[in-house]
Amino acid sequence: MDNFVIGFSQGLNPKDFISKDESVSRSRKGKRLYLKDSKTRRMMRELDEFFLSRVEIPAIRHGSSQAIETLINEESQLLAKYLRNETMKWNPRIAVLTKHV
Repeated sequence: MDNFVIGFSQGLNPKDFISKDESVSRSRKGKRLYLKDSKTRRMMRELDEFFLSRVEIPAIRHGSSQAIETLINEESQLLAKYLRNETMKWNPRIAVLTKHV
């Protein structure tokens, strides 16, 4: 996830942001930067594609590869079982990702 955000951010420039005034407290206003709508839509589309990309880590039930989204869900389930003392050991399965463009 970090690699995706860093990779996407490297292609941005100051013109890709808009500034909006916001209330910080009752008497103070502040400015906040937001990503323009077109860039936000592009980022969300690419993020969806990222989560659907496949990794070569066997799924719990079947298959030799799975989507990143499925891997995240399975790992959270395995971690929860470990935290509830349903299993004595939790070995996280870590995917090696190539650079996402």
